[in-house]
Amino acid sequence: MKIDGGCHCGYITYEAEIDPERVMICHCTDCQTISGSAFRTFAPTREDTFKLLTGELKIYVKTADSGTKRPQSFCPECGSPIYSSTLGEGPKVHNMRVGTIRQRAALVPRLQIWTRSEQPWLDGLASIGKVEEQTF
Repeated sequence: MKIDGGCHCGYITYEAEIDPERVMICHCTDCQTISGSAFRTFAPTREDTFKLLTGELKIYVKTADSGTKRPQSFCPECGSPIYSSTLGEGPKVHNMRVGTIRQRAALVPRLQIWTRSEQPWLDGLASIGKVEEQTF
């Protein structure tokens, strides 16, 4: 599936190809901290299908508890996370941040990973009241 998207401020725009059957939710504590939320949703893409259309990404290399180094790409202007990747030789996979993808409503997650770090209140989310837009 061809996707396009960008950061919150519009400095970064991109396009890529993804497999919508591989969209995942990650509950690891790194994703919680970096996203500022309870989890992060991502869609893997091969490096050779990702095309940066505008802007220049800032890269931060995060070392996981396992020792694995993961480059985190984001907008240097507004801080929107765009993707994480891998270091080293060989073809790279970019884990695109679904929140920056214009077609995100069509990208239903198929798998959840790192569920041992999942926030315990997520199971009760359906029972929490809803308001269609901010009224306070």
